[in-house]
Amino acid sequence: MLLQNDFLLETDQRLAAITILYELFKGEQLGNTPFGNVFMQLLHPPEQHSIVGAPKLEYPGQLPKLTQAERHFITQLISDTSKDALLKKTALQVVSLEAPPIANADFSSVKLTIAEKQSELPDTAKTGVPVILSLPNKTANNYTEDSETLADVVKQLATGENAPINKVYKPEFVTLAPPLHNCQDEPIWLNPTTPKEHLIAYDATMCVPDTAGYEARQLMNKAYKTALAIPQQQQLLGELEKEPKLVYHIGLTPSKLPELVENNPLIAIEVLLKLMQSKQITEYFSVLVNMEMSLHSMEVVNRLTTTVDLPTEFVHLYISNCISTCETIKDRYMQNRLVRLVCVFLQSLIRNKIINVQELFIEVQAFCIEFSRIREAAALFRLLKQLESGDPALLSSPTTGNKNIIDKNS
Repeated sequence: MLLQNDFLLETDQRLAAITILYELFKGEQLGNTPFGNVFMQLLHPPEQHSIVGAPKLEYPGQLPKLTQAERHFITQLISDTSKDALLKKTALQVVSLEAPPIANADFSSVKLTIAEKQSELPDTAKTGVPVILSLPNKTANNYTEDSETLADVVKQLATGENAPINKVYKPEFVTLAPPLHNCQDEPIWLNPTTPKEHLIAYDATMCVPDTAGYEARQLMNKAYKTALAIPQQQQLLGELEKEPKLVYHIGLTPSKLPELVENNPLIAIEVLLKLMQSKQITEYFSVLVNMEMSLHSMEVVNRLTTTVDLPTEFVHLYISNCISTCETIKDRYMQNRLVRLVCVFLQSLIRNKIINVQELFIEVQAFCIEFSRIREAAALFRLLKQLESGDPALLSSPTTGNKNIIDKNS
């Protein structure tokens, strides 16, 4: 505001103000700062159009015209060069130095960023006029006669009770009120014309406590912590079957899914199937495939793959996580057990054509070779070789249900 209205008369004052504007957002890209446009206008002031023979007219918010030394200082300040030596100089030293001709520094990226930001502003923000306007035809002695008066004016403008700094006058956009809707039959109930009897429609379910929803939420809270008894599982699944939208109100969030899977995998399967149309289903899948590998998580993923079409990237990510878990586990007994589970799980997916093994061929083959001592890994390796060679015997091999395969090896 002080720069725009020429309250900073001395060169050292202007340089100090410009340096402060730069230091406020030091380290950020110039185009993203609120004062990026100020620096561009100081270096490249807009052209003014005036009548021949008449003095040049001013426009509201005009920035001062700088000397060549000042423009050279700004160019060095906002460029990518080191500024330690530059900022150690005093304003007098900057002005007194003989500045070289202004180089055509490339600030096109800064201008592009500023233009993109301004294009996002509403039209009312582009048409505002500053509330402080410079006096027309001002002379060099306008403000030098009484420096105390100038200081008082600046103080009042910047810190007064109704300081106009950063304010603009915006034009008032008046729009016509829309016409009333010509309603033909909506309020017919106000003046019924038919001789029929009108009975009061009373909602008998109003104010009736939702005991079913309350019990379902209670059972879900318990299901996160411990395995539910069979009657409790049946009750919860029955409530969800009677009221499909109840699944959105029982308190299940993606962060709670791993607890539900580990304690009650059957409940987790049914709930996820009912959430398939939810906008958060991608988050549920992401949590499921990234949770710690276990028999229950594998059971849930296995059941989902045979019931609905899971996104291929989720299935592949889960397989990769299972392989990684088997390779990093230290306990030899648990490692062998998990390897058997993963191998049987992969055989089931391959035989039921749920995954295209060619997309994971290298990773799965390396896994089988690493754990070739385990019978299930050797069987999976033979299956891969049959697929690679196109052996028709594979097509006639019996396909065992997924659930039975996992249960047998659990």
